[in-house]
This record gives sequence, structure tokens and C-alpha cells, in this order.
Amino acid sequence: MNSPVILPEQAADARKRCFDPVVDANTRLLILGSLPGEKSLAHSQYYAHPQNRFWMLLGEVLGVDLKSQPYEERLATLLAHGVGLWDVVAQAQRAGSLDSNIRARDDNDLVALAASLPQLRTIAFNGGTAAKLGIKVLGEHAQRYRIVSLPSSSPAYTLAYGAKLLQWKTLQPL
Repeated sequence: MNSPVILPEQAADARKRCFDPVVDANTRLLILGSLPGEKSLAHSQYYAHPQNRFWMLLGEVLGVDLKSQPYEERLATLLAHGVGLWDVVAQAQRAGSLDSNIRARDDNDLVALAASLPQLRTIAFNGGTAAKLGIKVLGEHAQRYRIVSLPSSSPAYTLAYGAKLLQWKTLQPL
């Protein structure tokens, strides 16, 4: 029997999954995105698109040049500074990388993750979609944390870098 032919538009709309959380018992700040984009999924790395400013923005917040570090070292640096990463959406159908294309989503259990992090004080959302969905997922548990809604680090969100940085710096001090 022949395998079914998958047309490009069907493959683009396949279910996409987030990565495992990057956290440890010392995580004080948890940054949540919506769902990794195509470049990130292709490279199995958070914020892998070369035009995404996440690593530059967070590097300036931490005072560390994250962009020049190999990926695994970046993650270790975040953990050393008490910063964790994850996504609000566990899996969804999405053509391309735009949050507006997310369909049929399943959300991560943010309440359980947050409860497992004894030092967690702040939950920051990278972008409006992550914030809108994440605050709903957290529900009444959101009151336990400082909630920060950040402008998206994505190149699709065209706010000038300096304006993004100004808002990201509200994460200081960690």
C-alpha cells in the first residue's frame, strides 16, 4: 500500500508542539511565549529565527551577551540568572509562524509548572497572544505572581527595538 501524499498546505497546518520547559528550582522569572515559530521548530531551539530579538533583549536585561553564546550555554546562563522559558500553547495547528494562525490549541499546564517552582515571583509574557492566553490559563493563580506583558520579540511585531527594550527592562532587577 502506498503512503498518502501530503500536500504542502497540509504539512504547514500539521500539529506543532512546544519544547520542554527550561526551568529549575531557582527559577524566579518565567518567560512564556505562545508557540515556537517555524525556524525555532526546525532548529529545536527557542527563538531561533535570526531576526527575533529575544536573545538580544534578554541579554541586555541580564547584562550578558547571550547572542554570542552557543544555544546550550544560553540556556545555562538563563538558569544561572533565575530565568526560565516555556510556552503557553502545548500544541496546535498553525500554518506558518504567526500567532493569529494558531488553531485547535491545547494549552500547557502553567498552574502546575508555576506551583513546582518555589522561587517563582514573576511571569512575563513575550507578546500579546501569549499574555492573553496565558493569563486565562493561569486564572486566579495569576494573582500570586507579578505579571508582566512584554512586546513580542518577533520580527512580525514591528515596534522599534529601543521601545521594546525599554519595556523589557522592566524585568530588572531579577
